[in-house]
Amino acid sequence: MHEYTSTARVWGLTCPGFPEEVSRARRWTRDILRGSPLAEDAELIVSELSANAILHTASGREAGSFHLALAMSSQVVALSVTDGGGAGTAPKVEHRDQEAEHGRGLGMVSAIAHRVVVHDSDGGHTVTAELFTDVRRGGHPC
Repeated sequence: MHEYTSTARVWGLTCPGFPEEVSRARRWTRDILRGSPLAEDAELIVSELSANAILHTASGREAGSFHLALAMSSQVVALSVTDGGGAGTAPKVEHRDQEAEHGRGLGMVSAIAHRVVVHDSDGGHTVTAELFTDVRRGGHPC
């Protein structure tokens, strides 16, 4: 295969903004990545990002929703959650005490993922976490 071509596959799922939908998002991720060594990390990332969307944005309000996208190639698994907006500020990593009950989710995602990017998206935000399949020293993909 030519180095600039890709056989990436992409899946999407829109969920109502109910707390029980976080477990649905985890199952969906686990089913797609079944057998992948990145499945457990991806499932945890989706769980945290989905819960954040419901707790901190309009996604968790009446008639709210959040959207998941999972893209997979031979080099990377990219997991994106787009929220319903209304938070006022972009998601950011907060350095909290390990005993804190809230505010550590995005920090944990940043510790697991090889890269995390936050983009403005239709009045809300999309948080994308990337897990590289092969990583060399320094955290860069091979």
